Amino acid sequence: MKSSGFLCGIVLCLELLYLVPAEPQPEPLQCSLIAGASALPVLQRTGDVKLGGLFSLHDMVLEADLSFTSKPVFNLRTYRWMQTMLFAIDEINRNDHLLPNITLGYKIYDSCSASFHALRASMELMGGVEEGWERSCRGMVPVVIGDGSSTLSVAVARFLGVFHVPQVSYFSSSSSLSNKAEFPSFLRTIPSDMFQVNALVQLIQHFGWTWVGVVVGDDTYLLEGAQIFSEEVQKVSVCMALHEIIPRNHTAGAMASIVARIRSSGSRVVLVFALEHDTVALFDEVLQQGLIGVQWLTSEAWTTAFVLSTPSRFLPILQGSLGFAIRRLVHLPGLQEFLLHLNPLNPDTPKDPFLPIFWEEVFGCSLQGAQGGSVPGFKPLCTGSEKLENVRNIFSDVSQLRVTYNVYKAVYAVAHALQAIKNCEKGRGTFPLQNCPDTDSLQPWQLLQYLKHVEFFNLYGDEIKFDKNGDPAAVYDLLNWQLGANGQVEFVTVGTYDESLGTKKLHIQEEDIIWNRNQTTIPVSVCSNSCPPGTRKAHRPHFPVCCFDCVVCTAGEISNQTDATECVRCLPEFWSNEGRTACNHKEVDFLSYGDIMGITLLTVALLGSLCTATVILIFACHCATPIVRANNSELSFLLLFSLALCFLCSLTFIGRPSEWSCMLRHTAFGITFVLCISCVLGKTLVVLMAFRATLPGTNSIKWFRPPQQRAIITLCTLAQVVICSVWLAVAPPTPRRLTTHESDLAILVCDEGSALCFSLVLGYIGLLASLCLLLAFLARKLPDNFNEARLITCSMLIFCAVWVAFVPAYISSPGKYSTATEVFAILASSYGLLACLFLPKCYIILLRPEKNTRTHLMAKKF
Repeated sequence: MKSSGFLCGIVLCLELLYLVPAEPQPEPLQCSLIAGASALPVLQRTGDVKLGGLFSLHDMVLEADLSFTSKPVFNLRTYRWMQTMLFAIDEINRNDHLLPNITLGYKIYDSCSASFHALRASMELMGGVEEGWERSCRGMVPVVIGDGSSTLSVAVARFLGVFHVPQVSYFSSSSSLSNKAEFPSFLRTIPSDMFQVNALVQLIQHFGWTWVGVVVGDDTYLLEGAQIFSEEVQKVSVCMALHEIIPRNHTAGAMASIVARIRSSGSRVVLVFALEHDTVALFDEVLQQGLIGVQWLTSEAWTTAFVLSTPSRFLPILQGSLGFAIRRLVHLPGLQEFLLHLNPLNPDTPKDPFLPIFWEEVFGCSLQGAQGGSVPGFKPLCTGSEKLENVRNIFSDVSQLRVTYNVYKAVYAVAHALQAIKNCEKGRGTFPLQNCPDTDSLQPWQLLQYLKHVEFFNLYGDEIKFDKNGDPAAVYDLLNWQLGANGQVEFVTVGTYDESLGTKKLHIQEEDIIWNRNQTTIPVSVCSNSCPPGTRKAHRPHFPVCCFDCVVCTAGEISNQTDATECVRCLPEFWSNEGRTACNHKEVDFLSYGDIMGITLLTVALLGSLCTATVILIFACHCATPIVRANNSELSFLLLFSLALCFLCSLTFIGRPSEWSCMLRHTAFGITFVLCISCVLGKTLVVLMAFRATLPGTNSIKWFRPPQQRAIITLCTLAQVVICSVWLAVAPPTPRRLTTHESDLAILVCDEGSALCFSLVLGYIGLLASLCLLLAFLARKLPDNFNEARLITCSMLIFCAVWVAFVPAYISSPGKYSTATEVFAILASSYGLLACLFLPKCYIILLRPEKNTRTHLMAKKF
């Protein structure tokens, strides 16, 4: 009931205060405080303006109505922060240029790391009863410096925000505190966690880590920061290998399970987003399980934690850790001397209820009772000879002035806001009617307006100002835990992050970084290794997007970058190289003299020419014999000559096609074959007319004498020459590349140019061959011992069969095989004519000379 009465009195007092106008009134309203406030330990000093302070000096709370088995732990680091506030106030009071003739006082409470105690202390700051003051609300402070924890600051800010009392925190980084609708009077000198998250995301992206784990303390605002990190990091294609929460009670089973999951995840980079006591519990378990090879990323809350960097037992796992810390002040003149001057036994030391607790914690002695004695079962009594300069601990360590510097800047921000109020000229103020605040009755909401717009450079070159959300400029140092020459951890600055630098906010000196286990190469943390050029990523079902397999690009496709999501098909004229990394011009393929098919056809063609030449030689040697002279020997020699040309024209189809070779091969083929068939046609007509001339009253033989035979051959051949000439004039055959996406070769062939002309050439040859076949078939049964019509019939059957089969084979054969098909048809039909027409005659000439007589040849045979 006492607490409730105290709260009601505070609210009543504050409501009446806000009814008082900014300008002085003749008779200001008075309010009285409801009695019943409980006393809390307070460190205070009077002044013209008194600054409130909240510091969590104890990490554990010992409540009267609860039972605890352990005592609260006094935090030496937080005590240094509190002393820094006193140092800054003392420095301002001694400054003749800043707030001259105005003395700053302070009123500081221990919030005990508990929201209950933080709120209770805040109520005391809003109007608790003070000695020497009337029982009124005049004990209210116009501004509060603190608290450190985001959880506590949220509770305090909600309370102070109702009455527009400005609160300047030095270590509360939760991004939710930037919400001015919920926390209108909250400001801070530490950047928001949102900026830290951005810095961590860019750090992970810079080193190419795509498989990252997060371990977070069980705190509302730590969980909020870790969740923002998870969302932001996934936007840059980074996957979460694990997301574990450290329980508040640090049970052995839960801690062992977290470490086991870190090990099984395969992630070599783990961010620990937690407070110091949570990280100690985690790394104790890491040491116990012997987990090594993990690159730990620190959150700002424990980047320079003394409890982790000082014990040498953590060095094997934490050496090489990397993390961001708020900007460090290298040296704050006079601070260390101020800290070391403290001594509760010195009568000149200001009355401080927390100093005895601090002293006993540092020296392990008791200030109770007579000095120099000893009480059995308790701490030994302090001797009075203890000196802080003889002790090395986090309190006296001023090498990492980061949060300490934030406290210093917070005090100076308030001082400069007060200076701006003091310098306000009537008629130029920031309030309605351009009024200025009355420094004798300064209201918190008035100070809040000036604090929001404060902007100055301090003695160390840093600009102090707040943005619209009450946040300062986000500047971080990137720290690397390295082992110094003295065997102690050194926090080496290896980079910076400045939110105000546009696109290139992060700058890193990679050569200065020492990684985990004293390595100098950047650790790799990926679910799947990067896919090299020539492959593409194939997502694994039921796995995050960072887990994939590397699939080699199919033939004809390439990927020329790492981690390609798909392969790109080469243009039709190109083909992928063996590594599938580049498209090269396709290898040109044609029926060449170098491949087996070309060599075979060449051999067969030359052999046919040789056989034809042999037959010509045989016929020349036996030109006077009846079998050679029969049926016009001149026609036989012309036929053999045309057959030799047929064999030789096939050679023009072998080799790299060119414009001249393409025109030559088709025209030579068409003309030589027509010449050959014309000769056969002439022989057929001679045979047929020779037998018809024996009939009584027939004189048709005179139309088929040698001059007429030559005329027939010339006219037939001339017709083909005309067709070929028109072909070459209208659309001559030209070389052409045949390319497809499925083949690695570009087939170089001769395009016919005009399909009609090509069909006419073949059709004309077919017409003459059909005519020969018909006439020879009619003359096949004529009586003669050596009826050449039978041989012509057989040769024409072979010729027609070959060329009828050629048409579908030519159409269906791809690339150079169509050329080979045409060459084969030429050679096959040429061999058929040579064998059928001349092989029997050579047989008689060489092996059966007794039949090579006129009597035998003229004998009737039916």
